[in-house]
Amino acid sequence: MANTTNERGGKYYKRGSIQVWDFIRDQELNFHLGNVIKYVCRVGYKDNDIEDLQKAIHYLENEVEFRTSQRVPRILPSDKLKDEGYSYDAEIFDR
Repeated sequence: MANTTNERGGKYYKRGSIQVWDFIRDQELNFHLGNVIKYVCRVGYKDNDIEDLQKAIHYLENEVEFRTSQRVPRILPSDKLKDEGYSYDAEIFDR
């Protein structure tokens, strides 16, 4: 992978041997996970470290919420539990 040569952006993104956006591309991270990396990498090097950590958490929580919403219906639909005689388990699962 060729590293970008664009010199725009803060020094806090260029501290290591690879720019943050090059790392994000190299790892094929999506928008939310890329932002987690971006905000974590600049903690303590830009204006407000607590705000950067909160932003990273926000994007990570959003990714977890999305993945959970996509995964749960595929794992075990509760109506399948009811059809197989596990109505009590289906009610607990739906809570």
